[in-house]
Amino acid sequence: MIRLLQIEFIKLWNNRSSKVLVISYFVLLTSIALIAAIKFDIGPIKFHLAEIGIFNFPYIWHFNTFVTAFFKLFLAIVIVSMMANEYSNKTIKQNLIDGLSKKEFILSKFLTVVSFAFISTVFVFVVSLILGLVYSDFDELSIIFSDLEFIIAFFVKLMGFFSFCLFLGILVKRSAFALGFLVLWQIIEGIITGLVRWKLFDGPMTETVMGFFPLQSMFNLIKEPITRLEAVQTVADQVGEKIELNYHVHWYEILIVLAWTAIFIYSSYALLKKRDL
Repeated sequence: MIRLLQIEFIKLWNNRSSKVLVISYFVLLTSIALIAAIKFDIGPIKFHLAEIGIFNFPYIWHFNTFVTAFFKLFLAIVIVSMMANEYSNKTIKQNLIDGLSKKEFILSKFLTVVSFAFISTVFVFVVSLILGLVYSDFDELSIIFSDLEFIIAFFVKLMGFFSFCLFLGILVKRSAFALGFLVLWQIIEGIITGLVRWKLFDGPMTETVMGFFPLQSMFNLIKEPITRLEAVQTVADQVGEKIELNYHVHWYEILIVLAWTAIFIYSSYALLKKRDL
């Protein structure tokens, strides 16, 4: 496995565009720390974003994983480009000639996907921990290390999404078309959501049905954290509104994404096995 990973990372590091995208991605993950510096002083009104509780433990695990998940598109580009380069440069054929089996080839790509997801998760965990230790009002260990389910969900979410991108890269063979198909699939899921809500079920039932679709199931792993913020809850109470949402990560949501991950990886292998390279 280590040998397969070494092969993939050598390929990526020798590709200038992939190198730039990977570095940019981790710079962006770090840039979430800049949120702490946002301040507005307008006369008597003083607003410091870090002071409204977004970096409090354990809320920070929820907030940071939700926000940083949007940066995953950078690595999605790397993954689909990685597959496109295999076809355009004919390295996939050369790897197979050199003795790499198709199963090992797909395994090497999957290990790369898992590595990207794992390194991203560790990176976000460390950045969040540092920000929390600096800005959080709570420093008890029991509070600091509670709600780490969001870190697990973040890893599963990235692994599922990158596996989908890998499948699209193998299916389409061209990075631009693969990314276009990704956007198209997002639109398709949106259209299906509207049709299901209009013709079949009410809101909650529609959300349940759409939770079995790939992109929506990945999004459902980490719900939006803004309405969970204490300041937002206070404002809602003052205007007579009550926000009662379930923000927890559920085991069945993780299971759905893991199932899609397995489907994408197996489908990638099935496609590669069927094709004459």
